[in-house]
Parts: sequence; C-alpha cells; structure tokens
Amino acid sequence: MAATAKVLKAQAREGVGKGAAREMRRQGLVPAVIYGDKKAPVTIAIPYKDAHKYIYAGGFLSHIIELDVDGTKHRVIPRDYQLDPVKDFPIHVDFLRVGKGTKLNVQVHVHFINEEASPGLKRGGTLNIVHHTLDLTVSADNIPEEVTVDLTGLDIGDTIHISSIKLPAGVADHSHEEDVTIATIVAPSALKSAGDADEAAEGEAAEPKAE
Repeated sequence: MAATAKVLKAQAREGVGKGAAREMRRQGLVPAVIYGDKKAPVTIAIPYKDAHKYIYAGGFLSHIIELDVDGTKHRVIPRDYQLDPVKDFPIHVDFLRVGKGTKLNVQVHVHFINEEASPGLKRGGTLNIVHHTLDLTVSADNIPEEVTVDLTGLDIGDTIHISSIKLPAGVADHSHEEDVTIATIVAPSALKSAGDADEAAEGEAAEPKAE
C-alpha cells in the first residue's frame, strides 16, 4: 500500500542567515528549503508544531508531502532535517522536489505477520530482527508504507533474507549488503543451554578414559 501524500502549509521567507533563522523560531516557525528538479532553491518556513509532529510520527523521510507555499503547491519529499543538539526540536528541514516517475532511495519499515503460524516461535524461539527498515529504490508515485514479511512455517534456525520476500511492484533493494538478512529465528536460552549440555556430555563420552 502506497503512502498518501500529506499536505503541509508553509510560507515563503526572505531573510537568510542565523539572525533571520532565530527570529523565525521565535515566531514558532522552522526554516526550510525546497531544492531539486533543476529549479532554483526556494527558502520557506513551516509551522514548528507541524514539523515536530511529522518528524516524530516516524517515516518522515519516506513520505511524499504536498507543500502549500502561500497558495503555490510543491510536491516534495523530506531529505534531511536538523534537530537542536540539546533539546531535540527541529531547527531546519530540506525538501526535495519530486516529479512524476522520479526514482527515490528511501527507508521502508518492515512489518512481520503470522507469528502464530511459525513453528519456531510456537516452540519458544525468538524473532531476532536485524533490520527494522530496508533501503529501497522506489517510484515517487508509489512509495510503499511498509514491507510485509510472512513468518508462516519458519522454524528455529531459519533466516529471512530480502531475496526470500516479495517486494512490491517497481521496488528494488538499494542496500550495499548482498542479500540483506532481515531477521532470524533463534532458539530460546533454555533450549540452547540444554543443547550445550548434551554436546558436552557427548564430548566426554567420546574421550577414551585413562587407564
């Protein structure tokens, strides 16, 4: 399922530099810039409350936003943002213009389903998640909200690689790792301890006793 574009009100800003940025923040605004698509950058300001809400809602850098700048619409995706190093509130946002058919590299959340249908988890195994998000190349018109991983039939010791799941149409892996490991099903510590004890006992039995 593709993410729906959110609409965010913004206003053009004239002043640049630290002084102008401080004044904007005093007014409850966050300085931002729109760039890309072979057009000149546009400096804007967005309401602090909206910037804070969207950033902390999760998935900020993988959602298309429609910026309404004083009545002019810009279709963008957030590419970066800065937080105050002490107080963690947003102090600047970069937006990239996106056209129809634009390809983007984004991080998409992984959602696991059918845990109750996994023999390994039913036996007390643990789902060890290696990657909660995946680096994917997607079309700006069809950014998936999440990637689904079905745990049906998986047992202790099984590993889930990106090659073993079905990515949405038009979506490709952008990771630098070869065949990314998404998760593994590991044995519970009680089973591991029992197995170690069994192995140790077998090892002792295999050693010839001294005369």
